[in-house]
Amino acid sequence: MKIRELIDTAPVPGGGELRLYQRGDDFIIVIDRDELMSSRMSGSEEALAQMSCDRLRSAKAAHLLIGGYGMGFTLRAALAALGADAKVTVAELVPAIIDWARGPMAHLAEGCLEDPRVELAIGDVAAAIASATRRYDAILLDVDNGPDGLTHPANDRLYSAAGLAAAKAALKPGGILAIWSAAPDPKFARRLSVSGFQVEEVGVRARSNGKGPRHVIWFARAA
Repeated sequence: MKIRELIDTAPVPGGGELRLYQRGDDFIIVIDRDELMSSRMSGSEEALAQMSCDRLRSAKAAHLLIGGYGMGFTLRAALAALGADAKVTVAELVPAIIDWARGPMAHLAEGCLEDPRVELAIGDVAAAIASATRRYDAILLDVDNGPDGLTHPANDRLYSAAGLAAAKAALKPGGILAIWSAAPDPKFARRLSVSGFQVEEVGVRARSNGKGPRHVIWFARAA
């Protein structure tokens, strides 16, 4: 049996600690006793980008905001689907996540952070959303565990009525707010609708081979 080895730790702004583990060829990021992400389960993160780009009116020169770099699966999938004139802004709250992407997990990143279409912003994605007006064609949120957060209590504001209103204002007309979640959340789905979005809820498997736990992605188009 392969032993899980602790590679590094990192504080989460506002409290808590992330731990990066390696087991064989696999990497796992954990907070407390909860597994946030694993390199074995990239399917739903890739689907977040692929399915969002499929829903864009044009992917040639779209501007996407991705909240949460994670292990880079969403960013890599977005870059593969977008055109040469597109732009992707990545907002990552924990600087060490980027250090890990350029260090022990560099082979997973495959140079995506150095793509000329990518702008990296270290900080809270909520601030990036609040400072924008009709800027983004799509906002992709893979922050925490979805609306039921684990790592950062302030993430709750992203999914509140006020947070959804800010996201709607940051989108171009007809833009898409795509939100990843580890599990269904009927109350949140209703909140999206009440906030003036046309909502599509899609179940996706965690692994790219179509296996693993079932996750949820909401695609909310600004009405």
